[in-house]
Amino acid sequence: MDGLAYWLPLIWVSVLGIAVALYVVLDGFDLGIGILFPANPREADRDQMMNSVAPFWDGNETWLVLGGGGLFVAFPLAYSIIMPAVYLPVLIMLLALVFRGVAFEFRWVAKPHHQMWDIAFAGGSIVASFMQGLILGALLEGITVSNGAFSGGTFDWLSPFSLLTGLAVVAGYGLIGATWLVMKTDGDVQARARDHAKLLLPIVLTALLIVSLWTPIAVPRIFERWFTLPNFLLLAPVPLLTAYAAWSCWSGLATRHDTKPFVATIALFLLGFVGLAVSNLPYLVPPSLDVWQAAAHPSSQLFMLIGVLIFVPVILAYTVFVYWTFRGKVKAGEGYH
Repeated sequence: MDGLAYWLPLIWVSVLGIAVALYVVLDGFDLGIGILFPANPREADRDQMMNSVAPFWDGNETWLVLGGGGLFVAFPLAYSIIMPAVYLPVLIMLLALVFRGVAFEFRWVAKPHHQMWDIAFAGGSIVASFMQGLILGALLEGITVSNGAFSGGTFDWLSPFSLLTGLAVVAGYGLIGATWLVMKTDGDVQARARDHAKLLLPIVLTALLIVSLWTPIAVPRIFERWFTLPNFLLLAPVPLLTAYAAWSCWSGLATRHDTKPFVATIALFLLGFVGLAVSNLPYLVPPSLDVWQAAAHPSSQLFMLIGVLIFVPVILAYTVFVYWTFRGKVKAGEGYH
């Protein structure tokens, strides 16, 4: 294997990993706003919640496009296997995101008859989050592959494990949404968000613990990756840092710190993402296809990588600019719509 054929797939995996991590963190908190909608029935509170993400939500989904598009162009074989395996939850997820996006815009112009759009916003957020968890669970459990093609059943993605990961993602997005509201709002919305975060954090940690124990027990290669020497010692900082992030989030909530819980929750998500990467890399389609087997021709990867290197810094700069411009708290009655 020559140098380009070896290194380009690793670079593209890094690009996809960054895109997915940014999507989960950035779109996670605005999906979390929708998940928390049913627990905040007052119209003024819902207005304040939506206004806290109004400048950001559509830009946050850029990273989902980069992740899906990058998988298609850099790892077409993996794309051709993964999509048929999870086609139905991906379709439902995209439809839910459409409903969520349309509801976000139409809710303001439909007032005072906006209740249907409240339902669409909350329902779209919850369903999209749950489908993302189902997809994650299906990938972790493994996809049936024969002769380089998906050979499983239509509903292989539906299992007790994938249902657990679906609920875990909903709770996780709810947590990051609640800590975002703690940081970005004040008054009753902030106080209620702090209470919701205190309820959701133990649920997320319990789900994380169950997944962390379930996967190595069910999959021998993951057990070997984590619990054999010297890997066990080398990887010990991951669960230790996760425990510290959880404690930091809880202490920030208990001491009424505005920013600390959100930063700690981001760390919790990123550490969970690192754990998933450690468990599965270099497999892109566990347990049968690694990044080199799934990769496109080096010339195709290199051509697309040039475009990524040009446009991703622009997107990052725009993202930083928007978040900096609209920094600070959103008070009741304020908004950008």
